[in-house]
Amino acid sequence: MSTSALLRTSLLRVSLFAALFVPAGSSGAAAPIVQPTRLITITYTTHNGHTRNAYVQLPHDYLPGANPAIPLVISPHGRGVDGKINTRRWGNLPTLGNFVVVSPDGYGRRLARHSWGFSGQIDDLAGMADVVELALPWLHVDRNRIYAVGGSMGAQETLLLAGRYPHLLAGAVAIDGPADFALQYRNFARLPCDRACASRGWGRVGPARQRLARREIGGTPETAARQFAERSPLSYAKTIANSCVPLQIWWSKTDGTVLDADRQSGRMYRALVQQNSRAPIEEFVGDWPHTQAMRAETDLPRMLAGLGLLPVSFDVERLNAVHHGIHANPGCLG
Repeated sequence: MSTSALLRTSLLRVSLFAALFVPAGSSGAAAPIVQPTRLITITYTTHNGHTRNAYVQLPHDYLPGANPAIPLVISPHGRGVDGKINTRRWGNLPTLGNFVVVSPDGYGRRLARHSWGFSGQIDDLAGMADVVELALPWLHVDRNRIYAVGGSMGAQETLLLAGRYPHLLAGAVAIDGPADFALQYRNFARLPCDRACASRGWGRVGPARQRLARREIGGTPETAARQFAERSPLSYAKTIANSCVPLQIWWSKTDGTVLDADRQSGRMYRALVQQNSRAPIEEFVGDWPHTQAMRAETDLPRMLAGLGLLPVSFDVERLNAVHHGIHANPGCLG
């Protein structure tokens, strides 16, 4: 990494984790003070009538009153966790970039934390701007600047949102997600027993995940092929590519959760470019633990800078990702 990049990285760390005071008696210009993001919990009704929480992260000084419209980032959470866990990834970035993040708990066809891209869940994500404004009438979303950013299952749902609602988003980032859910189902059997698995005495984690997937989807890739295809972003590659929506796909060659990542995210990138070589699609490939790139202290600022949600000074390489693709292309034709 160059000296200038190292300097920008250091400044980013200072900005993200700066103390919230200036020492008494200090001389000269005060160091920039980054106030913490405000977190508000709201509720909404899902596609199947459940009441669920959504967690709204706001710039520190965006308070009730006559406010201008600001960008909204929809951030679906990963498998097995909830929206509140997802908020930990964002740090003070909404304050730094003056945008809102909503992390809904969501609900699948049958399961709460394993929605895995069910169509009703994607419809709920598409309506998040309305959900947020209804719950917080003083918050106004810039409808021309709605984005989606998600990791793991959240990346799968981000891509499905882009595919099912091609005119909704101004940009999207998908990190370490499955693109072929039938392949992901089969690869569950190869997963080693992690700490949670060992504590339950399962021996292997794969069969348990496959059982959850069968319950949520209604069968196996052989008995429910159409349902698996509907939850696979690859099925929407043509629509996504021809929408000309800027898209970043980040994936790790050493991902221990989404195995065969080159046949998942890598294949998704190649399919998009094949469908439309002029589409603003970017690929970032590295060697990081699953979804580690999606953190305020790693490459999430770089992702947001690529979407125009943070200044270009935040486009700092942290995890040595190899980049391919077109950042922006005004000549993209759908």
